[in-house]
Amino acid sequence: MLKHISIRNFALIERVEVDFSTGFSVITGETGHGKSVFLGAISVLLGQRSDAKAVREGADRCVIEGCFDISDFAMQAWFEENDLDYDSECIVRREVAATGRSRAFVNDTPVSVAQLKELGARLMDIHSQHQNLLLGDRNYQLRVLDMLSDNKALLDSYKQQYDDYRALNAELKKLKEVLENSRRDEEWLRFQLEELEAAKLADGEVDALEQEMSELSHAEDIQAALYGACSGIDGEGNSLVQALRESANALSRISSHYSAASELADRLENCYIELKDCCSEMEQRAGRVQYSPDRLEYVERRLALIYDLQKKHRVESVAALMALAADFATRLDRIECGDDDIKALERRIDALGKDLKSLAGEITATRKASAQHLQTEMVSILVNLGMPMIRFEVDFAATDGFTPFGCDVITFLFSANSSSAPQPLSDVASGGEMARVMLALKSLVASGTSQPTLIFDEVDTGVSGVLAERMGRMMQQMGCANRQVLSITHLPQVAALGSRHYKVHKEETANGTVTDIVELEQQERVREIAQMMSGEVLTDAAINAANLLLSQS
Repeated sequence: MLKHISIRNFALIERVEVDFSTGFSVITGETGHGKSVFLGAISVLLGQRSDAKAVREGADRCVIEGCFDISDFAMQAWFEENDLDYDSECIVRREVAATGRSRAFVNDTPVSVAQLKELGARLMDIHSQHQNLLLGDRNYQLRVLDMLSDNKALLDSYKQQYDDYRALNAELKKLKEVLENSRRDEEWLRFQLEELEAAKLADGEVDALEQEMSELSHAEDIQAALYGACSGIDGEGNSLVQALRESANALSRISSHYSAASELADRLENCYIELKDCCSEMEQRAGRVQYSPDRLEYVERRLALIYDLQKKHRVESVAALMALAADFATRLDRIECGDDDIKALERRIDALGKDLKSLAGEITATRKASAQHLQTEMVSILVNLGMPMIRFEVDFAATDGFTPFGCDVITFLFSANSSSAPQPLSDVASGGEMARVMLALKSLVASGTSQPTLIFDEVDTGVSGVLAERMGRMMQQMGCANRQVLSITHLPQVAALGSRHYKVHKEETANGTVTDIVELEQQERVREIAQMMSGEVLTDAAINAANLLLSQS
């Protein structure tokens, strides 16, 4: 329930602070004075689209904040799912900058516009005249029937299985396409795989071959360098190795007299061992390096084969070629066992389809049971709203297949007189009749849901007299049971029925034209209702009539 709203710098509104309560309240005001602006601010607060035009000229931003009492409406789970603090009071704030950017907060925590819109739909239902067009939308008719059917658990279960069913069908379609394409390319795939397998590729092979080719191509230079280095260290007549050994021995001989000589001798001995080992290894390596024309030719052919395969398949490494071979093998395996996979998937889809059909049948049964109740209640309400010959029916037809909402096509059929067979509502109902039908539907839905607040924007347009009072009485009745109903109206019969009465008016100030909304006291209410009946000039008769209306409400 909306307890309080604060609006600053929104369109023509400079600053408005309004308190609301439960029950049925009315909002009146002359055409053009800003009722739609006030309603627009509430819509923006609840997540509707906003832009820079919403900001009052000269202001840097507009701020709309609402305080809602949600203690009796089972919303804690939604707050937990969205990681928001829950309290019996919910503060919603929307800020729109002059640049057009907006921010939204719930209990001072930033939220996305999508989250705000979802919460807004739980907090309030705003019904305007253009919403009557929804009555011609079969999806809307189906949603209304489902709200009255209390079949959410069934619908959720169906929707989950429907999503799985669609996913499996998409997987089957893709599998068939892949199999068809693979079969078309089977010969090519087999040839490519055989070519790659025949190459007997090994990861890291290219680096080893390129190194070997470099050694074979420069074998004589490598051998000469190794022998030369060895000779320079341990050659005849000029042996560094022998000189180190002799120096180490000389130091060892004096180590008993000079203690430092022992450590130096050990270090020279280590150098001697290392150089001797190096010479031995260089001699061995030099002996192994041999120029082999046959081996060089093999390495060059092997590298050429690998390079050609990489170029052919547009890859940069042997590892990528090996991955391609694995992919070709997998695709060929799929071709060989593809029919079995398709049959297995089709069996899963058939089983799921049977479950879906069963669930859809249960959903249809709940809808048909509710449709009987809806038909009876709608006729009863609409007769009271001035349609004595009304006929209202819910027509069922089956869809060609599964849809996200079951297997039903729902059509509301309507006839305002006994001589005409019921036809689709949107084809035969007038504007006034559509308004009354929508109000009747809203009253039935409201009785079966826990939505805290309903706002009707001139839903009574096109009616007057007794019908206006009856529509007002219906909205008044909807405001019972801890529900809040607000009606924007031009009809005195409706305005008199509100437990609280607010007036939207426009005035000129030093800051320009501004729109304000105030709650009327009793005498102010009498004058407002009297003016609604008589116009600008108040008469005693109008004031008396207003007092009478208020006393009867």
